[in-house]
Amino acid sequence: MSRSNSVHYPAYLSETLGTLILLAVVVGSGIMGEQLAQGNTAVALLANSLATGCALFVLITLFGPLSGAHFNPVVTLLSAWQKQLTWSQVPGYLIGQVVGALLGVALAHGMFDLALIQQSTHIRTGGPQWLGEITATAGLILVIQCIATRGKLELTAACVALYITAAYWFTSSTSFANPAVTLARSFTNTFAGIAPSDVAGFVMAQLIGAGVGGGLARCLHGGKQ
Repeated sequence: MSRSNSVHYPAYLSETLGTLILLAVVVGSGIMGEQLAQGNTAVALLANSLATGCALFVLITLFGPLSGAHFNPVVTLLSAWQKQLTWSQVPGYLIGQVVGALLGVALAHGMFDLALIQQSTHIRTGGPQWLGEITATAGLILVIQCIATRGKLELTAACVALYITAAYWFTSSTSFANPAVTLARSFTNTFAGIAPSDVAGFVMAQLIGAGVGGGLARCLHGGKQ
């Protein structure tokens, strides 16, 4: 391992562990919610959204000082574009996020005695859902970029957690807003899943949303992002 990589190792491990736990929460709470809801989708979604929001607050607070707590490739890419992160760090972040996400799905399956790797059959596609993902991701990036300028990690953690909890409910896509999360959720045929054929459409919408959110934040802060 090079000296440069060893210096950044805690950040890469932070991104891996944080994304792993996030996906375990997203998928696990979806499974538990669906089991307990007895067919009531609204109750299952409520359980899923609240668990995810709570986890995000804890994870951002815990791992923020180590890596910035991105857990999301679009956040990482935008950070590198804005020179808040070096491009040499980006591969380590992205690999950690994707590997962590896949392991988190497998962990959730293992806890509920399901096949560790599955293929989702949950169809999520079409213009309204893509618009939902653009909206969800743009809002997430806007929140992160604007709140983070105040330099208070706990405030950022709280605002991101609250926004994602809300976005579960007001977006047609239930707010994936994260390419690594989207890819990993194609490997679970549970409440949180997405069919593999629909992943590309969601990821493209997320990239567009990230650009929109980043542009809006830049305008609001007078080009100081």
